Amino acid sequence: MPVLIGHGSHPLAGHSGGLEIGLVNSMPDAALEATERQFIELIDAAAGDVPVRLRFFSLPDVPRTPRGQRHVSNSYLGIGDLWDGRLDALIVTGTEPRAPALSDEPYWPALAELIDWAEHNTISTIWSCLAAHAAVLHLDGVARHALADKCFGIFDCAKAGDHPLMTGVPSSLLVPHSRLNGLRESELVACGYDILARSAQAGVDSFARQGRSLFVFFQGHPEYDAASLLGEYRRDVGRFLRGERESFPAMPKNYFDPATAGLLAAFRARARMDRREELLADFPLAAAEHSLTNGWRPSAALIYRNWLAHISAQKAGRATAGAVAGARRISNTPRVPRPAANLPSGGAGTGRAPFIERRRSSDSSGLYSGARDRRVSAQREPLPAE
Repeated sequence: MPVLIGHGSHPLAGHSGGLEIGLVNSMPDAALEATERQFIELIDAAAGDVPVRLRFFSLPDVPRTPRGQRHVSNSYLGIGDLWDGRLDALIVTGTEPRAPALSDEPYWPALAELIDWAEHNTISTIWSCLAAHAAVLHLDGVARHALADKCFGIFDCAKAGDHPLMTGVPSSLLVPHSRLNGLRESELVACGYDILARSAQAGVDSFARQGRSLFVFFQGHPEYDAASLLGEYRRDVGRFLRGERESFPAMPKNYFDPATAGLLAAFRARARMDRREELLADFPLAAAEHSLTNGWRPSAALIYRNWLAHISAQKAGRATAGAVAGARRISNTPRVPRPAANLPSGGAGTGRAPFIERRRSSDSSGLYSGARDRRVSAQREPLPAE
């Protein structure tokens, strides 16, 4: 069943067992729409007969060009809309790091708030690359470490243990990686995280931890399509030619066939001799694209299929438990008039409202309460017909 892309705040209508998933996409402008497409295609490959609606959300303060901001404004809901989104699960992407410390990134306060919200309001959340680094830092103080060389390429990863998310996944799987920092397995294990897959070259690939929500973390990019690493490599070549970086970038490992690697090596030699931006027009893009294949998609689809199955099972179980509990409350409740209650919304005797409500009550910026015009228009969106 195709993935339904929706921008409203209402759950799916007429789709029994359907899943509501939010994609918080913070990728740079050049990769923004490609990231949308990659996750749509991966979820579509994994969903089978399970109806899925995917909604796009944006974090405030992620740097955007005017073009990127227009796309986000037209196609995304704000973070304030997410609080009332009634989602079953989230996928949260990273972005290109700009500050040495994650806590110095401009979007850090909103991302930290999102991590807390997801723990209490989703069945499961996937944290991708930089978002994974941010989540473990916020939750447990596990810091990323700068790598001597960029981890960049396709790496052979070994399945670790028998976590349900890895059911049916081959013992060896390929995963793309593209990052300047990494997390150490010993530090993750010490904080109770379960390692799902690791690589001798790339280190920890994926890991998970069950709390109130099942948090799943990917240092790699199983959602990438065949040409994603090529696009990043060409981007960095362009930065070299424009003088924005000192050294010519290394090719992604285990990615190009020998003939393509030879073409790119010849271009590298020419670029070092004749460094100018105009030379990027001669980059052998078409020849490089022709040689690429996506050897990681089957295993990625299996992992995501297991993830969707977990969400579906948990959602069905909670619905059944809620119905039983509701019936018991009705049958056991004396039929007496209820006194007027002046308890705070945080619950009887707590004296405090939920943290989202506390944010809204003092939010003059609209960051946590959401754009009112967007929320009204979303509520008026007609629901899909049965």
